[in-house]
Amino acid sequence: MKQGDRTPVKVPIGVAARRVGLSVPTVRYYEQIGLLPAAPRSEGGQRHYGPAALQRLRFIRRCRDFGFSIEQVRELVGLLDRPDRPCVEARDIAARHLATVRRQLAELRALEHSMAGIVGGCEAACAGGPAQDCSILEDLGRAQPAAAAASGGPLSSTTLPSGSLR
Repeated sequence: MKQGDRTPVKVPIGVAARRVGLSVPTVRYYEQIGLLPAAPRSEGGQRHYGPAALQRLRFIRRCRDFGFSIEQVRELVGLLDRPDRPCVEARDIAARHLATVRRQLAELRALEHSMAGIVGGCEAACAGGPAQDCSILEDLGRAQPAAAAASGGPLSSTTLPSGSLR
C-alpha cells in the first residue's frame, strides 16, 4: 500500500468485482473470453487486479451498461489496446449500436401501443367478468397472420402493426 493511500496496488477478485459493480463470476468470464488480461496470481492461486485491470473492468461494465454486445465491447477494447487506430472506428461502432437502439425503441413503442389496445379493450368489454369472457385471453389466443408470424411480429392481428416486433 502506498503512503497515505488506502487502496492497495493489487486487490483480490472479490474486492475488484465490488469496486466496479460486477460479480466475481462475471469478472472471471471477462478474463476467460479475453476482454480482460489474465490476472497475476498470488502464491495461494488467488487472482489479484491492479489499477489498469480495474479501469478495464470499469470500461467493460460501462459498455455493457450502454447495451453494447460482447463482440462490440471486444472491438472497443481493441481500440483501447491500439490507441494509434482512428477514433472514427469507435464512432462507427457506437453509431451502429445507436441505430439498433433506435430500432428497438420503435418496436417497443409499437408494443406499448398494442398492449394499451389490449388492456383498453378488456376495460371496455370484460373487466370484472369471468376469465372465460376475457378479451385479453381471447386476443392472445388468436392465430397470427402468416406474414406477421414469419417476421416475429404481432401477438394479435387486430392490435399490432404487421411485422413490427421480433
